[in-house]
Amino acid sequence: MKAKIMKINGLFICLLVFSTVSAFCQDAQALLVQVDRNLMPESYEAYRKIIDIEPDGKRKEYLVYSIKKGKDKTAMLFLAPASEKDRVMLRIGDNMWLYIPAVGRPIRQTSLQSVTGGIFNNADILALDLSVEYNVSDISQDGEDYIFNLKAKTQSVAYDRVKLRVFKKGLIVSRMECYSATDILLKTLEFTQPKDFGGGLVRPAVIETTSPVHKGYRSIMIVSKVRQKKFPDEIFTLPYMPRIKDFR
Repeated sequence: MKAKIMKINGLFICLLVFSTVSAFCQDAQALLVQVDRNLMPESYEAYRKIIDIEPDGKRKEYLVYSIKKGKDKTAMLFLAPASEKDRVMLRIGDNMWLYIPAVGRPIRQTSLQSVTGGIFNNADILALDLSVEYNVSDISQDGEDYIFNLKAKTQSVAYDRVKLRVFKKGLIVSRMECYSATDILLKTLEFTQPKDFGGGLVRPAVIETTSPVHKGYRSIMIVSKVRQKKFPDEIFTLPYMPRIKDFR
């Protein structure tokens, strides 16, 4: 009888621990969704400047128009420089393509490639919500910040693990550290200069990334305009890639 009672108590404790962990995971994941929404609307259009800086100070700048719909569709149109004008990147889930007018057909790309050749890779430039690609494995507090430790949901995600620092007030991202499956720091992204973009969206206007893998190189992304907008599904298809410039 005593052994039976101990077995029942053990089962109860296991169920209690499981339910507590499950509730924590749900609450932490819901908080991450709020962080996503404070970073960008779920569906939007935006204008961004990407600046790649080499160790000798040489710079290359790109002006792009970006759109996103829902959780897994995003696209980007190059507006400048002239050599890149009208190129289009499309992402649907884990699949990415680059359309070059002179080639006339979409070319498959990977998340770790960089369409600009800088520190920002394709996954950074055509980013999906963090809550779509990552689970919260742990969350802690450090003064006025939350520290999220995120684990990739699948092996197709660009980074195996992400450490995310977020201001408690406003749930605004301030820093992101990206790690490989072997726990190597691949890059750090700093989010600065919070700006009111209207429609209740207050988020950093500047993201700067550096990488110990590419010492001396920097890439900067400046967000100038963001607006919530709805799009038809047909825009996020391969046949529509040459026509995205007409939609803008």
